[in-house]
Amino acid sequence: MALRLLYLIFVRLGGWLVLLGRSSAAKDVELLVLRHEVAVLRRATPRPQLDWADRAVLAALIRRLPRLLREHRLVTPGTVLRRHRRLVTRKWTYPSRTGRPPVDDAVVALIERMARENSGWGYRRIQGELLKLGHRVAATTIRRVLKRLRIPPAPGRDTDLSWRRFLRAQATSMPACDFFHVDCAVTLKRVYVFFVIEVATRYVHVLDTTTNPDGAWTTRQARNLLMDLGGRDADFRFLIRDRAGQFTASFDAVLADAGIEVVKIPPRSPRANCYAERFVGTVRREATDRLLIINEHHLRSVLDCYVAHYNHRRPHRARQLTPPRPDHPIPGPSRTSVRRRPTLGGLINEYEPAAA
Repeated sequence: MALRLLYLIFVRLGGWLVLLGRSSAAKDVELLVLRHEVAVLRRATPRPQLDWADRAVLAALIRRLPRLLREHRLVTPGTVLRRHRRLVTRKWTYPSRTGRPPVDDAVVALIERMARENSGWGYRRIQGELLKLGHRVAATTIRRVLKRLRIPPAPGRDTDLSWRRFLRAQATSMPACDFFHVDCAVTLKRVYVFFVIEVATRYVHVLDTTTNPDGAWTTRQARNLLMDLGGRDADFRFLIRDRAGQFTASFDAVLADAGIEVVKIPPRSPRANCYAERFVGTVRREATDRLLIINEHHLRSVLDCYVAHYNHRRPHRARQLTPPRPDHPIPGPSRTSVRRRPTLGGLINEYEPAAA
């Protein structure tokens, strides 16, 4: 840097020596040309950038100019004051204040999830749900987050209802019922089992067994179903059944009094009652086809044991591998020993962490 300054001084001294040999008229013409060039440069660049060498040369030469010309140079009183403020700013530094704290990533993900899963929720509605979860977020913050994620407001977010969402909403208010039979091992007597499955939760109600499922018996099972629901009958609007002769008009009337409409599947179309048929296949594969059923009492005990396993312990793919109604909390991963719990004499095994 010192060498550069010496070089600039030598160049300027050489320029002055050259000027001594020139006439005054040539100097005046050159000054006029240089002033015009400076004026043009000022119009193009109002704030020219000067390095430290330019400032040193101007500071040294500007003192030799008359006062009138000195006031119109690049180094003005405003420039001096600005440099002074810059020095003060560098000396007195304080921690920077960034304003409001940023929104947590977990809250942003929760806002996005609520907006995508609930097309009719506005900013205030999402704000209320977040407040219930312990997150105090302003409505304007929610608007800013959704705008950054390119999620439109509630009225125009999702005007169409997908089939998946429609069928899932319908399933929450729709149980299905059906019969299946088991033949006893010794007497070869055929025993009929009447059950109802809640489509949304896959929870199964095995109402009763009989060897003669007539209309009067089926009507009694409809009343037993309403008692078994325990006041939850208002959650269901439809009941799916087939067109078997056991389902009489009195069966439909009992359910209609509770506000449940009976929906009949088409003739010879068991797939229309697929949820009930799937349970029949499951209980046959896992229990009744692997045992010799002695009598009706034996069948009831087997079904009670299996349905308890099916409703409270068995994982279901439709429920993300969780039981319909777990009877114990799901523990976290641990290195404790695991205990096997046999069901139906070891025909089905359940596993749970052993007590410490």
